[in-house]
Amino acid sequence: MSSPVDKRRSGKHRWEMRTTATKLERSRRHWDRQSPSYDRQMGRIERRFFGDTRQWLCGLAEGEVLEVAIGTGLNLDRYPAGIRLTGVDISTGMLDQARRRAERSGRSVELGIGDAQRLAFPDSSFDTVVCTFSLCAVPDVRAAFSEMDRVLKPGGLLLLADHVVSTSRPVRVVQRLLDLVMVPQAGEHFRRRPIEQVRAAGFELQRHERFKLGMVERLVARSPAS
Repeated sequence: MSSPVDKRRSGKHRWEMRTTATKLERSRRHWDRQSPSYDRQMGRIERRFFGDTRQWLCGLAEGEVLEVAIGTGLNLDRYPAGIRLTGVDISTGMLDQARRRAERSGRSVELGIGDAQRLAFPDSSFDTVVCTFSLCAVPDVRAAFSEMDRVLKPGGLLLLADHVVSTSRPVRVVQRLLDLVMVPQAGEHFRRRPIEQVRAAGFELQRHERFKLGMVERLVARSPAS
């Protein structure tokens, strides 16, 4: 017979699962709506803030590569020849755009629906895991990092870039206000910093840059060898 404590724990777990599913579905609908105009919107942001980040990261990919939250496939042309690329995203609209881009470019890529928080791949499946400008919009960033760590082979390469909490106090105030609007509306967070999970998991940082008042951060890291 279940105790009152067990019942409360079970109820809390069910509530957390429903909350996560609701956030995920809201995010899916948001990105489906954004998919037709995403490239145009991102183009303006990239020219102003992100610079050469996609090439800086993706050019280092090696072996079996997984791109988490591949979106419309903006990274496809940045990968070196010879890699074997798999890309997942929660949005069918974004994946449709990525398929069209892959067809135009001739890039071979295996695309499919996938939740960054629960990746449908066995442990130690990939030599490289890539995620660019997407962890900001994942409901549970810790779960997403844990999954990327899990599917990455020991000694594998992690390539991450995102907008993060600024090093400038006035900008942080603006980011806090943006969170109040954008997190409920679109699930997008402006004050995260994924490098904290990378360091806590014992990854070896090989390259790391932070710029634009600390608002953009990109890194190359190796997972522990064993």
